[in-house]
Amino acid sequence: MKHIHLQRTVVLSLVSLAVAAVGALAYAGASRTFTAEEEVLYQQRFEKLVAGMRYGLGLETYDPLEKVEGDTRSRLLPTVAQGQGSIEASALEQARDYARNNNSSAFMVWRNGRIETAVYFKDMKPGDTLASRSLAKPMTAVAVGRAIALGKIRSLDQPVADFVTEWQGDPRRSKILVRHLLDMRSGFLPQAPATTQEDILNRAYLHPRHDEIIIHDYPVVDEPGTIYEYNNATSELVAVLIERATGVRYGEFLSREVLKKIGSPGGEIWVNRPGGVAHAGCCLMLPPEAWLRLGILVMQDGRWQGKRLLPEGYVNEMRRGTMHNPYYGLGVYVAGRYTARRGFANPAREPEARRVLHSEPYLAEDLFLFDGNANQVVYVIPSEKMVVLRVGNNPPRAAGQEWDNAFLPNTLMRGIRRTAGETAPKPQPRD
Repeated sequence: MKHIHLQRTVVLSLVSLAVAAVGALAYAGASRTFTAEEEVLYQQRFEKLVAGMRYGLGLETYDPLEKVEGDTRSRLLPTVAQGQGSIEASALEQARDYARNNNSSAFMVWRNGRIETAVYFKDMKPGDTLASRSLAKPMTAVAVGRAIALGKIRSLDQPVADFVTEWQGDPRRSKILVRHLLDMRSGFLPQAPATTQEDILNRAYLHPRHDEIIIHDYPVVDEPGTIYEYNNATSELVAVLIERATGVRYGEFLSREVLKKIGSPGGEIWVNRPGGVAHAGCCLMLPPEAWLRLGILVMQDGRWQGKRLLPEGYVNEMRRGTMHNPYYGLGVYVAGRYTARRGFANPAREPEARRVLHSEPYLAEDLFLFDGNANQVVYVIPSEKMVVLRVGNNPPRAAGQEWDNAFLPNTLMRGIRRTAGETAPKPQPRD
């Protein structure tokens, strides 16, 4: 099994740390109690996490895991014959080298209905699963869209309290909408460094009843819908939402209504306890091809082989930023106006050193992407009918060297052989 890293944490300013302190106090006053066995299991998980972090890792193993079945009858995606692709061989080679040199496990390019290249590095093989990290967050948005298409959820603007009925009557939690679980505007306590076993951030991640902790104890520190604050708890709640809305376990719903529908291979997902609730925000173990297919699904506006799986207009909602963060939509990052560095936390507070480099504007203004920890990315470019995937471990951070989020898509777009009359898309605008 590949190393499973703790979800991305962000270094916050003194203001954010003060907010985190408020959250810790709020949890200290919580009245919920758990069994001794549950607390022991939580302690064991926390100690494993701390041990892994000493070596720059996170949890290397997790128990229990629940199978998420894929389509066992799926066919391989069509592949172009050598020299017959739409992208110059030199551009593909340059992009492959960049992926290889940046600690990647797999690199794939799909364009115009066919795979132009698919390469695996180190000991990775087709079919091997990997830790999704925050690639799982776009999956939560697709799962919600599928539930809306099935009539199980009315709309993105339905109150979550219709399903998490424990929130009914709560002056703040009752205002959290379904869309707020996807666009990081729930008002929940922001993600922050968490070093103690008592910290609510760790309990909401590792406890065998983490779902109950999030529902009952996780602090709401801002009015829902008024601020963007990256945190994993909002995404974790999507599993609860889907299960209560559909009556189907989260992993089974992903299997039945997403993976099998798009011909994808399956894998596993973390579950907090036997028969418990899945971790929706981070811990879905799938092969790279599954994430490529998910990118193709949203590139095709929620259709697969002519059949609509997501409501009409839903992908447009996914790729629309908010006034509180123009670079984040529903589980995905969007191009917006060019910025040399784009981060993950609140744009007004995230330190420059934590933001991802974009050496130049994207060459397509409609580009949006899945972007998980360790710079695991799936670029979706509708105007080019192209999806680009890079997954693996953290790229090296040598002196003067860092991951450039613009390199792969721009290198490949510059290498496209355009047909007569075909024009390049409009680039990402500058201020």
